[in-house]
Amino acid sequence: MRAARPVLAALAALVFGTGACAAEMRPPPGASSCTGCHAEGAAMGRLEGRSEAEIVAALDAFRSGTRPATLMNRIAKGFDAQESRAIAAWFAAQGAR
Repeated sequence: MRAARPVLAALAALVFGTGACAAEMRPPPGASSCTGCHAEGAAMGRLEGRSEAEIVAALDAFRSGTRPATLMNRIAKGFDAQESRAIAAWFAAQGAR
């Protein structure tokens, strides 16, 4: 019976999904606030599919004030580095779907 456990776990993951897959489907906290300006056809352009590094670098630059902005600098200051990375990773992964 012990040998069957890994097989059963793998089968359950295929049938019911894994926590990681479910988490990837939901945006992290804060990401939904980005879609108002960064949606399909919006003037600011889409974030989906941009590289994680590009998004993180932009958020860091807005937060530090090295990248000029009228609004994004204030928005970026609302996210810490970990939240920025989670948001960036989620948007980067959306382009791969």
